[in-house]
This record gives sequence, C-alpha cells and structure tokens, in this order.
Amino acid sequence: MAGGKETPRQKMIGMMYLVLTAMLALQVSSALLEKFILLNNSLETSTGSANRINQSTLDNIKSTVEKSGNRAADLEVVKQAQEVRDLTAGIVTQLDALKEQIVNEAGGGLDEQGNIKTPNEETKVGAIMVGNNKNGKAYELQTKLNQYVQQLQKYNPNAKFIPLAVDAKDDPIASRSKEQRNKDFAELNFEQTPVPAALAVLSQRQSDIRRMEGEVLDYLASKVGAQDIKFDKILAMVSMESKVVVAGTKFKGEMFLAASSSGVTPRMSLNGGAVRVENGVGKIEFTAQGGTYDKNGLAKRALTGSISYQAPDGMKTVNFNQEYFVAKPSYEIETASMPPLYLGCANKLSIQSPQLGALWNPTFSASGATVLTSGERGKITVIPTSAQVSLNVNNAGSLLGTNEFKVNRVPRPTLRVYAGGAEIDERRGMPVSSVRTIQVRAIPDESFKNFMPDDANFRVKGFTVRLAQGARPIGPPVSLGPNGGSVGSLASEAQPGMRYVIEVEGVERRNFRGEISEVPVTQKVYQIFLN
Repeated sequence: MAGGKETPRQKMIGMMYLVLTAMLALQVSSALLEKFILLNNSLETSTGSANRINQSTLDNIKSTVEKSGNRAADLEVVKQAQEVRDLTAGIVTQLDALKEQIVNEAGGGLDEQGNIKTPNEETKVGAIMVGNNKNGKAYELQTKLNQYVQQLQKYNPNAKFIPLAVDAKDDPIASRSKEQRNKDFAELNFEQTPVPAALAVLSQRQSDIRRMEGEVLDYLASKVGAQDIKFDKILAMVSMESKVVVAGTKFKGEMFLAASSSGVTPRMSLNGGAVRVENGVGKIEFTAQGGTYDKNGLAKRALTGSISYQAPDGMKTVNFNQEYFVAKPSYEIETASMPPLYLGCANKLSIQSPQLGALWNPTFSASGATVLTSGERGKITVIPTSAQVSLNVNNAGSLLGTNEFKVNRVPRPTLRVYAGGAEIDERRGMPVSSVRTIQVRAIPDESFKNFMPDDANFRVKGFTVRLAQGARPIGPPVSLGPNGGSVGSLASEAQPGMRYVIEVEGVERRNFRGEISEVPVTQKVYQIFLN
C-alpha cells in the first residue's frame, strides 16, 4: 500500500522535476527536451504503479470487511473508499485528456515511432493552457485540482494536504524569484513551456493525486483492520529526504527497522558513528560534502551502517549499504550593469543560489578586478582593471565556480552644439538672430548610460567661439565654460554669410567615485553658418 510519506524514488522524481523546471528558464535544448520526456515517462510509470497499489488497498478493504461479516460501519468505509477511487479517477481522466490535447494540438501528434512530432512548440501550449485573456484551460484546472484536495480532505480529517495548484506567490521556490513571483498558476507552469515540460507538469499532478489517494485509502483501511500485516523478515532501512543533496546543505533522513515493535529498542550506527534513536527510529543529519563531480554535476557517496536489536534467541545485527548523490550547487548571476563589464566602472552584480537558500553566504575574489561587497548576501560591485576578469564564487569555504567576463572600454561621448537652445545643423545653417547663446554638450552612449548611470557623467571643459567671414576673424573671440553662455558681443557684428567657429578645449568624465578624468574626442571644431 501507499504510505503517508513519499518513497525515495518519488522524492528523486520530485527533485528532478524542480531542477529541470529551473533549467528550462535558462535554455531549451534538444537534450533538455529529451530529459523532460524521460521525466514524464518516469512520472507516468510511477503514477500507474501507485494506481495499482491503491486498487489493491481497496480490494483489501472489501475483502477484510467481507470476512468480518459486512458490518454496517465497515460497509460505510467501503463506500467511502470507492468514492475516493471514483473521485480520483475523474480528475486523473481530465488530466489525461489535457495531455492528449497538448500532444495533438501543440505537439502535432505522434509519429510512427510514438514520438511527439514538434516537442519544442511553446506558443500553442500557452494558447491552450493560458489563453489570450487568461481564459486558458489551466485556470479551470487550477480550480478543479484544489477542489479535489478539499473533497479528499473530508475522508481523512487528520491529513494535512496542501493545494495542488498554487500561484507563484504561494510556491516556495517561485516566490523567491522576482521574475516569477507575480505569475499565476497557468503562467508559471505553461507560459513559454515546450510540450514535454507541459506534460511533465500535468503528470506530476497525477503522481501527487495518486499519492494523496493512497494516504486516504490507507487511513480508511486502518479503520477496518485491513492494514494488519504479519512480518516474516527483518530489514534495515534508510529513508532519505532525497538521494540528491546539494553540497553545503544538510543531509536528512531516518534509519529504522522495517518491522519494529514497542518492545524493541535497537542500537544503530552510521559510517562508524552512533545514531540517536527516538521511538525506534534513528535520526540522521550531517553536512553533505562535495568532491569530484561527474558531467551531470553529481558526486557519488555511500551510507554504511548497522541496526542491532534483541531477538528471542539473542542479539541480531542487520547491516546495510546504500548510495546517494551530492549535487554541485548552482548559482545565478543577476546583473544591473551588464552586458558587458566596463573598465574602471562600478559594475553591480547580484549572484544568488535558490538551491542553498538560507545557507547561501558567498564570498568572492577576482583576477583583473576589484570586488566591493554591499552588506547584502550575493550583491557585489566589480571594478575591472584589465581587459579580462575572472570572478571566483565561494560558499562555506568551497569554490562553486569561476566566471570569465570580457571588459569593454568606456565608449566615447558624442559632442553636440546647441544655439539658442536648439541643436545646430552645420549643413543648413541658422538665422543670425537665433544665435545669442551657445552650448556644447557631451552626450554619453545610450546603452552605457542605461547600464552605468553613475559612470556616464560627461561634460566639456570649456570652449572658444570666434566669428569669421571667410578666413578673416571678426572681433575678439569669446571663451565660455562647461555650461556655455552668451555670445552677444559677437552677435552684434554677425551678418548673413559669416560663421561661428567653436573650438572645444576638451571633455571630462566623472566616475562613480567622483573622480575626474580626461576623455579623448575625435572632433573638437564645429561651425555655425549664418543665413
């Protein structure tokens, strides 16, 4: 029968589902699509197995009640168990219909080998499940899934089931992401989602439904004595929260005898050390250590231990050896100033690891740059000093990765001349009467300004204005500062056919520290032709 807790296989599948869903946000490759197909197949196999187990539980309930004389109270339990099966079959059938629709309408159906013809299709999946005005089928599905949980709860008041379909703000993983937290259930699970991933989402719900159905049926079975089992073997077991553990996080699990008794107080050891035992169950907790990871980012580890217990004919010891895997932690680089990194500028980066959660407390070092911390975990400022930067990311004394960045020089600004508040047109010229004030502005590159506002502060140092006719200067020149000013002394002598000659002294940039530096410019002389 299905127990109240997930099996290691179910938990492994659950973690695979979460990891692959996170990977989907980064890139959808053919290899990743194949992994979703494999995941979906595994989920469907697990769901089918759970369905057979649950049917067996119902059959045991009926058989036990019949052997007990079909008492009225027991027959009511049989009725309830059948209602649970019918209720579950209904929602599973609806999910199967949705999966079939997605395969046929979005995936183009199946080819002769039984493979989805267009597995990478995303738009049609969104049209079916999300819709144009949030009228897709996922919204109705969300209501039905959560109603199913509420109905199931009535058959087992002691169960603590959580909703099957929640919006991102109520999802423990998606709520941490500022890009995802405002999405509803439909958008979170089916927006920009290829066909195999959408199928895996629905299959995961079916797996959860069968698991919850099994818990309720087990509860009903206990009410009629259908759970009574005679053990003929003693096995040492380890129940792990997951066979894949992120390096630096806690490994948690329970170590126990498969057949136990209140009169048995076992002694347990793990990897040569004693294990704390509570109510016949060993409590395991230690920090998972990384090491040599394979191409999938997994390091293979093993648990070895023993459980000793007092039997009628003396002390017995059962040994065990079980493997698990430590996953290399991953992290994401969120940046407010890329792409790319700019030489000598304050490039702000946010590097976070949803996997490590509260254990994420990184330190950083760099080659070719200075790294400044902000006081907030994972948020740093990188100031490149060379054309290439290598940034090392460490957590809890362990190097998680090294990221290489190319560094660009600060793009030169564009100089623009304004007369009377309007930008000049050197080819068409300007009326004599409109040129009373002149200003030269240093305009930063738009992309650089957007990414690096604290480093995109340019200005001209000053400039000189001359009035000329042909090669002959008219009157003395006028020197103006960075903000420009009046050329009234020249304007009084200006006539059509003459021109103003503006010569820029130089350009300066103020960086994020307030430091001023000289900026080379290619053109320093501009002319305003008068008409």
